[in-house]
Amino acid sequence: MDFILPPTMPAGGIPWEKVLPPLIPQLNGNYGQWSPKLLLPETENTSSAVVNCDDSGFTVQVDVKLFNPEDLMVKVVGDFVEVQGKHEEKKDGPGFTTRQFNRRYRIPKGVDIMSLESMVSPDGILIISAPMLQTETSRSLT
Repeated sequence: MDFILPPTMPAGGIPWEKVLPPLIPQLNGNYGQWSPKLLLPETENTSSAVVNCDDSGFTVQVDVKLFNPEDLMVKVVGDFVEVQGKHEEKKDGPGFTTRQFNRRYRIPKGVDIMSLESMVSPDGILIISAPMLQTETSRSLT
């Protein structure tokens, strides 16, 4: 029998309540309902970014509600815009919490990288934007 194992171990270890009942169907009456998907860890979709590129330009919106603007860094490295967020230890009940993230987004061809701007909205959304480069045909039309 082959097992499909998750690429990483779930934080709480192996979810035996998902593995054993399908292997021993008499325990709960699940005859033939086992699936390799049961071994994959359940994760929330923590990617809270929206990326858009159209004729008007390139935008990335990232939820950064847990960070202050001074905890964020946005930089262009090659064909990517990198977003980093980190805040030092904060008291959280009886303990301390440190949060950190790093994300990279490919900048499409035709985007004016030198005009890239970033700002944090009042509701905690980091907005990174840049217009498309002006081409000779678009300059002559205006």
